Amino acid sequence: GRIAGGAPPVRARDPRAECAGGRSSAEHIGVSLEGENRVLEMSSTVPKSSNIFWHDCPVGKTDRQNLLKQKGCVVWITGLSGSGKSTLACTLGRELHTRGKLAYVLDGDNLRHGLNKDLGFAAEDRAENIRRVGEVAKLFADAGLVCIASFISPYRRDRESCRALLSDGSFIEVFLNMSLELCEARDPKGLYKLARAGKIKGVYWY
Repeated sequence: GRIAGGAPPVRARDPRAECAGGRSSAEHIGVSLEGENRVLEMSSTVPKSSNIFWHDCPVGKTDRQNLLKQKGCVVWITGLSGSGKSTLACTLGRELHTRGKLAYVLDGDNLRHGLNKDLGFAAEDRAENIRRVGEVAKLFADAGLVCIASFISPYRRDRESCRALLSDGSFIEVFLNMSLELCEARDPKGLYKLARAGKIKGVYWY
């Protein structure tokens, strides 16, 4: 139901319909998408150039994987705010490191300090945020690293667009199925408290 003011709450036919595997989640605990439960196309708002070409290099993905003695892949961790995504991502990264495997964590908040600092939390910005992350994760995997991406990313279509970037099936999706009650009790960023107090407008969850 609705937590804070704004337009009427957005409701899907099934609260889990947009989240694969029976998932219930909302970007930054969910923000109204202008009256409909839609997912934007994963496309950049920057105009495309027509005079660009793809340049192949003699050292390819297989060469890099053989050098590192590991297969590059993307481990995509999704779930509500407060579900433990960042903790799991860093723990997995540390465990892989102790086993001699090269991994890199892409954290949602961290990337908004740099790569995505120009993006806000409007529907279009959220879609662009995930699109950029998917492209960066693909590059890390192509380099032979285990890329661990930690993002709320509630919409299946966005995640599937990122999965489609890795045609060899090296996209592993992990959903942290924590209850809303538990996540709200943790509330590490204070988002739930602000929403309950009406200080964040247009915030919803299912």
